[in-house]
Amino acid sequence: MASETFSAAETRRYARHLVLKGMGGAGQQALRGARVLVVGAGGLGSPVIAYLAAAGVGTLGIIDHDTVSLSNLQRQTVHRTGDVGRNKAESAAGFAGALNPHVGLVAHAEPLTTANAEAVIRQYDLVLDGTDNLSTRAIVAAACEALARPLVSGAVSMFDGQVTVFAPHLSRADGSAAPRFADLYPSDADDADLPSCEATGILGPLTGVIGTLMAMEAIKLITGIGTPLIGRVLIYDGKDARFSEFSY
Repeated sequence: MASETFSAAETRRYARHLVLKGMGGAGQQALRGARVLVVGAGGLGSPVIAYLAAAGVGTLGIIDHDTVSLSNLQRQTVHRTGDVGRNKAESAAGFAGALNPHVGLVAHAEPLTTANAEAVIRQYDLVLDGTDNLSTRAIVAAACEALARPLVSGAVSMFDGQVTVFAPHLSRADGSAAPRFADLYPSDADDADLPSCEATGILGPLTGVIGTLMAMEAIKLITGIGTPLIGRVLIYDGKDARFSEFSY
């Protein structure tokens, strides 16, 4: 697919990318040849799915076993009122297909577990994780590390969020390996250590900020543009409108 020329419709659709210095036709071809998995079609997955579909990622996989509920719609913008009760992966795939018919979509209506993680992730080049529990995040990170797949990880709580990229199969400038999930999160952490959205609440647009940053990191990794957040955590304070960063 990546070697094919763009149709007239694709050329018009991606016109602003094609004239963008540093992106151009080569970057758009890289997007079209990419296979990307989004884990979780919720608050963070929604902007990720929307922007990657709009950008023209060739194959977009979405995995989520949950169903859409009315309380999701305050922030999970790929779902509609009529989707309540529908599987989130299938609902999100429907949204993405309507947005861009040139994107191949795969809906995995199942949980990601230790039993299936490597089999599912092996089908893709890049993974984005927007799930809301540490146990699933650890499973995703372990499978990505075993398969040498870059992982864009985002998290949100109340008014704040963060983004980083795990790619321990890559080397830093000094030749050392890039940091692992275990370098940022303690091995004894469990889901009880994270407050749930149901318990503490979350401001809807926050998920848009962090999810869009995740999509940006994915596009950078696919196209080779810029410097990804490998070994760096970007933190957003929504109340004070401040970004900060630390290395690990």
